[in-house]
Amino acid sequence: MRPQLLKVANEPQRSFSVRRDLVPHVNNKWHMHSELELIHIKSGEGTQFIGDNIRRFRSGDVVLVGPNLPHYWKFDDSFFEEHSIRTTDVRVAHFGELFLGGQFLQLPENGSIRGLLEKSRRGLQVMGSARREIAAILEKLLTVEGSQRIILMLEALAILSEEKKCATLSSIGFKPDGVTTDNERIQAVFDYSIKNFKRKIKLEEIADVANISPNSFCRFFKSRTRKTYSQFLIELRVGHACKLLIETNQCLKRLCFESGFNNFTSFHKYFKIITGKSPMMYQKEFTA
Repeated sequence: MRPQLLKVANEPQRSFSVRRDLVPHVNNKWHMHSELELIHIKSGEGTQFIGDNIRRFRSGDVVLVGPNLPHYWKFDDSFFEEHSIRTTDVRVAHFGELFLGGQFLQLPENGSIRGLLEKSRRGLQVMGSARREIAAILEKLLTVEGSQRIILMLEALAILSEEKKCATLSSIGFKPDGVTTDNERIQAVFDYSIKNFKRKIKLEEIADVANISPNSFCRFFKSRTRKTYSQFLIELRVGHACKLLIETNQCLKRLCFESGFNNFTSFHKYFKIITGKSPMMYQKEFTA
């Protein structure tokens, strides 16, 4: 999976960038960059890809993505409809590991921040009280100027470095397979799969989307993602099931089929493998 290498624009008078995105297509491509990315999804939902991790994202999520770690936020199709009333609102900061200077991280007081930056190389889903605190800091960073920007970003890093409730996203063995400016093939596979995962997708069908032979597609997908295409589809289906469990009161059997599974036994099995919880336990966490 070869992500597009992006150059993050920084203003000459600023050591890092912060912006607000109000349209769903800004983060809507598979890409990577040398800067770390701290993002708060204030409003919006869809499918999140970070390294080889796939999961649903929703309003309130905060994620730290390390340098050169491919990532992609695919907002749900309903956000792109011509007369949609659904809105997105995202705050995102980009900063280099050494934006505070080459010697800063070597100070003895900054050991926990050094550890945080190292863990970010696999991506971190921020939870606990830090999620709310980081969201507030990113909001402030949109308006402050001067040294206050540095103080706030340092505060954010300190909060993240102390938060115990952060989940690592990408697997330890994931390494991007180089970069290219032509990522249309994998982008097409992603988009087609997200639109059609509720039904059976034949190998010949998805290989045709990628414009390669079925045998070549299997090797291509496994070598780039460290997983089979079947596993990828299962993760998409479980992610959709998580969305339905949180947002609807459907019975589990109906939810199983609406998520693309053919039988309840396999649904329950794969849901627990991927989330670590049964569907009922997962639902209780969000409705209690």
